[in-house]
Amino acid sequence: MRTEHDTLGTKDVPEDALYGIHTQRALENFPVSGRCVRMELVRAITVVKKACALTHQEQGDLPADVAGAIVAACDEVLEGRHDGAFVTDALQGGAGTSTNMNVNEVLANLAILKLGGQPGDYARVCPLDHVNRSQSTNDVYPSALRVAAIRLVRELADALARLQESLQKKEQAFAEVRKLGRTQLMDAAPITLGEEFGAYAQAVARDRWRIYKVEERLRQINLGGTAVGTGAAADRRYTFRVTEILRDLTGLGLARAEYPMDLTQNCDVFAEVSGLLKACAVNLLKISGDLRLMSSGPRGGLGEIRLQARQVGSSIMPGKVNPVIPECVAQCAMRTIANDAAITLAAAGGQLELNAFLPLIADALLESLTLLRNAVALFRGACVDTLEPDPDACSRHLDASTASALLLVPALGYDAAAALAKESLATGTPIRQLVLERGLLPPEAAERLLPAR
Repeated sequence: MRTEHDTLGTKDVPEDALYGIHTQRALENFPVSGRCVRMELVRAITVVKKACALTHQEQGDLPADVAGAIVAACDEVLEGRHDGAFVTDALQGGAGTSTNMNVNEVLANLAILKLGGQPGDYARVCPLDHVNRSQSTNDVYPSALRVAAIRLVRELADALARLQESLQKKEQAFAEVRKLGRTQLMDAAPITLGEEFGAYAQAVARDRWRIYKVEERLRQINLGGTAVGTGAAADRRYTFRVTEILRDLTGLGLARAEYPMDLTQNCDVFAEVSGLLKACAVNLLKISGDLRLMSSGPRGGLGEIRLQARQVGSSIMPGKVNPVIPECVAQCAMRTIANDAAITLAAAGGQLELNAFLPLIADALLESLTLLRNAVALFRGACVDTLEPDPDACSRHLDASTASALLLVPALGYDAAAALAKESLATGTPIRQLVLERGLLPPEAAERLLPAR
């Protein structure tokens, strides 16, 4: 063990640990979720630290060898070489200070090693005076969260675009498959399976556009605002330059906030993004539920579509195959909706100059983005692309229903059409047959309104 000190006293840290006393205290203080901070956020914080170090190097505010060692340490973390060193719990007090210090300490100790020292030799590279120079958790953490969120937003938008294309292909492929449309789970009107999938494609298209556009809300960052957005303890030259360097490093259209105190205090942008993710989840939940209904059976359900068999469905019921992909997608959607409630509460819970609940916002938002990105890709590749229609089942349900009575209302009137529907239900005679037998419409009109299979 090695002994480190802070303003509260001393504490032992594992000899070879890349983290230090601040992280050790966090490990002891927050043993709650059993989940570490998401690596997307850790890497985003690291690229922020790299931008800061490069800015100080350029402006001569750090010794060249120290700045260079910190930048090299950042590169190693960004390559994924030290993921195990980031150990703070996802849920923590302090508005994310523990995570910020975990990154500071790991980068400092890696830099120390590069300069020939041993971990904990902070006279060479200090986590606070060097790695965290001109920074506060309160500007680093929300800026990094925006970087991480933008990257995932782009990936989700791309996944939704591909799902939309798949649904549109099914719309075209199923354009001639006539089936029974249902409202409130009751027989309603004749439609085509293609029209049904076309409606799904439209819903996903809206989600794609909304999520693509919300990136604009995330591009402003408060980096350089330090503790409360005023820029205290940071040089004005640094404040403007660091955003430019971070923009170059990330390739994202980041801009310095016009009013940094706003972004330090307020988290409504994250609530807005989460709200759009919730809307996307609502559509995924509805579509996946529809596919489960339409594929139900194989004998006792609707059976209008066939989902690809993915795995054995039961440990006791032979031959059972379940719609596991739509079920998985539905659960991802449910979790996203639940996360939105948590983000809403946390964003509203900020007080005065800071929101202390950013760790919850970050964990929930990044989880929702990751879940939806993965679920959308899974839904497309393992379900939508491979499902097939059962035209016979679709026709059988349609012919046995009274839905075609709707099409007769303009020609025969509501009451006459209703009487035919009632007789069809009572006798089991299809409405089309009744119309033809009684000559209620000219044959060509009957064929146009009530075509055979």
